[in-house]
Amino acid sequence: MSATEVMEECTETARERREEERLRNVNLDDWLPITSSRTAKWYYSAFHNVTAMVGAGVLGLPFAMSQLGWPTGVAAIASSFAITLYTLWQLVELHEPAPGGGKRFDRYHELGQAAFGRRLGVCLIVPLQLIVQVGTDIVYMVTGGQTLKKFVELACDGRCADIRLTFYIMMFASAQFVLSQCPNFNSISAVSAAAAAMSLCYSMIAFFASVLKAHPAAAAAVDYGFKATTAAGRVFGAFNALGTVSFAFAGHNVVLEIQATIPSTPERPSKRPMWRGVVVAYAVVALCYFTVAFGGYHAFGNAVAPNVLISLEKPRWLVAAANLMVVVHVIGAYQVYAMPVFDMIETVLAKKLHLRPGLPLRH
Repeated sequence: MSATEVMEECTETARERREEERLRNVNLDDWLPITSSRTAKWYYSAFHNVTAMVGAGVLGLPFAMSQLGWPTGVAAIASSFAITLYTLWQLVELHEPAPGGGKRFDRYHELGQAAFGRRLGVCLIVPLQLIVQVGTDIVYMVTGGQTLKKFVELACDGRCADIRLTFYIMMFASAQFVLSQCPNFNSISAVSAAAAAMSLCYSMIAFFASVLKAHPAAAAAVDYGFKATTAAGRVFGAFNALGTVSFAFAGHNVVLEIQATIPSTPERPSKRPMWRGVVVAYAVVALCYFTVAFGGYHAFGNAVAPNVLISLEKPRWLVAAANLMVVVHVIGAYQVYAMPVFDMIETVLAKKLHLRPGLPLRH
């Protein structure tokens, strides 16, 4: 071996050692998806929260109202709104008990560990959080495929070949595969903003189309009585409706992760811009939920479909546009719920399996 080759080998070995030393000293939080970028503005939290909360479940609220009736339905939705807003405020306050310099609970399970202890907190919180987030993403994947199929059917008006739902779900999954390469929460902010805008748009379409449907001539034929004829049917219908309302007010399991993207200083702690975004988000939530729930039930009564868009048969182009908006929304919502899961997986791979942080591990 020549002297030049020996020098090159020594240089390469030294370079590898420096890289290994750098990776050992790297702060994992500076690389993980949740905490690698803390430059978010208050409006980032607004549309992240809207995207996480105002899901396709809002379209099922008129059906929930039909199972509960006017008094109980209004009370259930209004109380759920108030309770979830209060509990979300608690999470925002708990994220950073000592603003600007103390420990930040950037992840839901970190707050659980502070409350219940390191081992018990992980055992209690992580399985439940994964069930909610992975389960929600599965629901969104199926919903995305179904609404995409519905959009194509409405747009083609019978002129296109019939394609199985499985292929539409695969199309939706392909889009998620591409978006999943985004490195952190802030990198999906544009996608989340588009999703939030779409959720507001299809909610308003559902509301205004329902209002137009409920003209005086048709209103006389609307029945607001319970559809179930037996006591058992009414009870099970009521429980199902309460579950629908509860599912509609989701999103709390990603609140701490959203706040983790906001910078914090002693003069301006992260809870201030976060709460400002939450207030805006809940104003949008109120606009969407109350209008769709009450407008849809008022228009169709107990004949409303589980998805109010199904009850709106015409105009065809408007219903098709609403379905496409649902597709765009669930594309963004999927990523909001998936990002904390990616964060957990990458943390385990880096800490437990001692894999080096970097693009090869992420991809």
